[in-house]
Amino acid sequence: MKIFQKGFNYSQDGPGNRLVYHLLGCNMRCPWCSNPEGFSVNGDVLFEMTPQDILAEALSCKPMFFDGGGVTFTGGECTLWGAELTEALKLLQENGIDTCIETNGTSADFEKIAEHLNQAIIDLKHPDSDRLQAVCGVGNEVTRQNIIAFAQSGKELLIRVPLIGGFNTDREAIDGFAKFFCSVNRPNVKIELLKYHEYGKDKWEKAGLQYKMENAFVREEQRCETEENFRRFDLNVVRT
Repeated sequence: MKIFQKGFNYSQDGPGNRLVYHLLGCNMRCPWCSNPEGFSVNGDVLFEMTPQDILAEALSCKPMFFDGGGVTFTGGECTLWGAELTEALKLLQENGIDTCIETNGTSADFEKIAEHLNQAIIDLKHPDSDRLQAVCGVGNEVTRQNIIAFAQSGKELLIRVPLIGGFNTDREAIDGFAKFFCSVNRPNVKIELLKYHEYGKDKWEKAGLQYKMENAFVREEQRCETEENFRRFDLNVVRT
């Protein structure tokens, strides 16, 4: 597996202290992406590791997995490495290491991958599939199916929505999110709203890419209002 970044992070990439692997390649082109260096599978590789290499490293770090920590794979889009990712997750679980992925949920092989997950973080960027495809290049039909299936599995699921001004913060979009979230509302499902930021802007410029986002910031008051709106439907809204 080609890795462009790795390191420990606490609570934002799954529960506890986690060893996080960023895998190269993504099938979406979200114009606000904070890791554009991960778009191409042929991008700059810092580490090339087999599932066995990852297991060995994780075992050596096991004392660091406190507060329910473990290993998280993200990207780019980690599920593009379906076979290798599945093998790594299987090995980690067999050795008692908690597993998680952060994904856009578009993989047709998600069911096989999910067998070896303790939890998942899935982005839902817009409730309207056509609107999502027009902006990011891929619709949300498969993502919705995978969210439904994982919610029904009983495993911990965090659904994340990046709030992007001018894209998914209008009344119609918020109502669309709420309607879908109510359909998958279970004790194991949590919702998190993340405000747009420009942390990746410099990376776009360094990669020779044009950063086109303008006027996309979201007021904290708007995030709080949206959270409260979701809570009125008894949705479990959290901040990690």
